[in-house]
Amino acid sequence: MMSVLLRRPIEADYEAVASWIPDSKSCARWAGPRVPFPFFAPELPTLLAVPDSESYCLSDGDSPALGFGQLWLRDGDAVRLMRIIVSPAVRGQGFGRELCRQLIARAVDVVGASAVTLAVYRDNVPALSLYRSLGFVPVDARSTAESIFMNMVPGSGGSSG
Repeated sequence: MMSVLLRRPIEADYEAVASWIPDSKSCARWAGPRVPFPFFAPELPTLLAVPDSESYCLSDGDSPALGFGQLWLRDGDAVRLMRIIVSPAVRGQGFGRELCRQLIARAVDVVGASAVTLAVYRDNVPALSLYRSLGFVPVDARSTAESIFMNMVPGSGGSSG
């Protein structure tokens, strides 16, 4: 895999991300019910804004985003990973793993997170597999029929591969 870095999104990144969302169901699953579909890419920074959250892109430096995700400070010193998405053109090539690893590192190093959480749809098997391999474990008490709430204590395990 090429060298990639986490950085703040620019206008071209939002154009790229918008192109990855083909329909209203995909939009709702990725961004939640408050983001309408269709939307215009220039609206995304406002539509995705959540208090105490930060948006990031995974980039090789030469092109628009390869992936996008947000960190949301929640529950004291826990940080939630949310709205994780990877360009369909590079799915299955390790960019989702790298995006999550760099977001987790940022949560720990910059925010001081003692735990990282996320929620994933039960039928999103590739994402579930990725999150488990990174050390996330299901929290049944906070899960629903539709989604699994997962928690990870940084440095507690999970493969780095």
